[in-house]
Amino acid sequence: MREEAATDALRGRSVLISGTSVAGPALAYWLTAYGCSVTLVEKAPALRRGGFAVDLRGSAHRTVLRRMGLWEEVRARQTHMGAQCFLGPDGREQARLSSEFMSGDVEIFRGDLSEILYEHTRDRAEYVFGDSIAVLEQTPDAVHVTFEHGAPRTFDLVVGADGLHSNVRRLVFGDEPHHLRFLGHYVAVYDAPNHLGLDRCAQWFNAPGRALCLGHYGGDPATCLVTMVFAEPDPGHARLGGDRQRALLAERYAGLGWEVPRALKALQEADDVYFDAMAQVRVDRFSEGRVVLLGDAGYGATMGGLGTGLALVCAYVLAGELAMRAGHHRGALAAYEERIRAYALGCQKNADSAGRMLAPATARGIRGRNLAYRVLQLPVLAGYFSRLSVRAAENIDLEDYSAALHDARSSRSRE
Repeated sequence: MREEAATDALRGRSVLISGTSVAGPALAYWLTAYGCSVTLVEKAPALRRGGFAVDLRGSAHRTVLRRMGLWEEVRARQTHMGAQCFLGPDGREQARLSSEFMSGDVEIFRGDLSEILYEHTRDRAEYVFGDSIAVLEQTPDAVHVTFEHGAPRTFDLVVGADGLHSNVRRLVFGDEPHHLRFLGHYVAVYDAPNHLGLDRCAQWFNAPGRALCLGHYGGDPATCLVTMVFAEPDPGHARLGGDRQRALLAERYAGLGWEVPRALKALQEADDVYFDAMAQVRVDRFSEGRVVLLGDAGYGATMGGLGTGLALVCAYVLAGELAMRAGHHRGALAAYEERIRAYALGCQKNADSAGRMLAPATARGIRGRNLAYRVLQLPVLAGYFSRLSVRAAENIDLEDYSAALHDARSSRSRE
């Protein structure tokens, strides 16, 4: 923790955060630095390891991590991912994108970033695993929380940082179908044997409406990560059981060449398969009374929405606005929304075409996408498109809350 950021601005205030991926622990880092009592609750029995490799890019992401004193630690655990190649039907390379374009300034496994944040907050915040929120009852002065397993407790504020399928959002803002915009694609991810001997690189294979990527991002050289993206108009498949999801994937990818048969065999043998709809969260407001949404719970976008960096930046803003107002939630939550709404929606917009670009609907579309990627890598254009790729991530003016808090306290002491 940077000592100059530490204040007692939130001493005596208590906050419950639902979710321990990235947004929740990042918020806990700042709230505890401001003197707040923080509890994080997570339905999983332990911290979730592994997961996607996520990229951090642009000045806003770097600035927040540097103010946390974590930039060098994050860089030390980056994947060092190389180029990603896009193959034709015969398995030959048709296009490639550089690591700078695909991985940003730093690429790190989501689980590694989560672990870093956890290690820097575990002694300052209370972590409760294997439980979740069952009921939230708001009064003018507090939020009374009933848990699935633990004893009821009362907090000044509750934060939903529990992902795209947020339990807090459901309890306070209404059922999920009202807030998820389905993007017409699904994504599945699982581990498989690294038959191609890939080393920190990835290869994408396409058929109309389907993509399959084999990637090695570091770690065990015998294992690679399989990513499937496919077009599907039915938004209900995410609610299927695991066996039916595997059967659906096997059906959609049956008969394809390259490494697809091996990938389908590994699918049936995989211990853990991530499967979800590609969707965006759309809510009219990010807070209701003393409950506020953070990260994917409020403005998630599945793939391509810069969600991890967005969560870090917005956690910094939320904690800072609360500290500036000594925990008075109405003004703080209004200021948080005003500062980050346009930024969050701009990052979401980045993801609008992710499914269509990864899994074009036609053979002509695949050829056109590959041509576009080849053009992007021409020296005359590479710099321009690299800057374009970080524009949404940088589209926010970050307040230096430690300086602002110091100025506010100095002003009060002179009155």
